[in-house]
Amino acid sequence: MIDDTAKFETDGFAIIPGVASPAQCDAAMAQAALAASDAPGSRTLLSMPWCAALAHAIRSNRAVQALLPEKPVAVQCTYFEKSESQNWLVAVHQDLSIPVRERIDAATCSAWSEKEGVLFVQPPATVLEAVVAVRLHLDNSTASNGPLRVVPGSHRHGRLTSAQVQAARDESGEITCSVPKGGVLVMRPLLLHASSKAKVSAPRRVLHFVFGAPALPLGLTWHTGV
Repeated sequence: MIDDTAKFETDGFAIIPGVASPAQCDAAMAQAALAASDAPGSRTLLSMPWCAALAHAIRSNRAVQALLPEKPVAVQCTYFEKSESQNWLVAVHQDLSIPVRERIDAATCSAWSEKEGVLFVQPPATVLEAVVAVRLHLDNSTASNGPLRVVPGSHRHGRLTSAQVQAARDESGEITCSVPKGGVLVMRPLLLHASSKAKVSAPRRVLHFVFGAPALPLGLTWHTGV
């Protein structure tokens, strides 16, 4: 069990096994696959009762709870399914966008976009520093099926330019995050991360939850909060 919050703040990530049971994973897998249909994922699952209930269960886990913001609310859940037919790689990057209810006039907010009917924005780094992502693995994530790789400690440098991304990776290296079925990878969105294509046919299915404080600054409002 992970209870070292100081290490989490230093590294920017933690792996916690056994957060969901195999039965919970299988049930979530069936629901998520149905919602995503033929797409490799979906960003709008949190509005569904089964997903909101799962978010509550994850938030109630003591080991996870210790790493979340105070009075956390789930604000987004994205389903990713990497398989033999839907195989991709993701270059090293930071997660910079959050889902909000409406557009505001603020110079510090940029890159407004709409995805699946939801409005997204890139807020200041101080906002992203208060957000925590929890990736629930519905399958065993191994070195062969395209797991996430992270650059430890890179979240502490704020938003990075392309040159800074490369320098951080060269300096700190990457860690492959193999997570067992039912386990979670808890991470800061500003943590540099990437993934390769899967080398085997075994699927890698993940529910990527985002948790934040109930209220946002600058007049921003979460699109959804459960």
